[in-house]
Amino acid sequence: MTKPTRLSHSEFAIIKTHAEHGYQILKSIPFPWPIAKVAYQHHERMDGSGYPQGLKGEDILLEARIIAVADVIESMATSRPYRHALGLDAALVEIETNAGKLYDPQVVKAALSLFREQGYQLSQPTN
Repeated sequence: MTKPTRLSHSEFAIIKTHAEHGYQILKSIPFPWPIAKVAYQHHERMDGSGYPQGLKGEDILLEARIIAVADVIESMATSRPYRHALGLDAALVEIETNAGKLYDPQVVKAALSLFREQGYQLSQPTN
């Protein structure tokens, strides 16, 4: 993830395997929660357009739906080697616009409340 330019289709396909790899690493650890499945499902989307399984709606664990929204906010609001941060406002617009389509509407509502009403801020990385 340190490539300073846009990923090719084949490079992105490799990146998309991280959900499966995370699942394989975590599945044999006896957590009291479904951590491995959450890692496996955190890129699934409510409309079935996500990966790696194409799960829809309630077939996606609630915990994975929460991580999906948190992941989108964090990834858009912070800089990456290949792009500058898009900002928290853009991230919140993304989840709000796609609530019910890509993201669980109740999870989006909670996230928006956390940031907009309760003033939560993402911590800034220390270098």
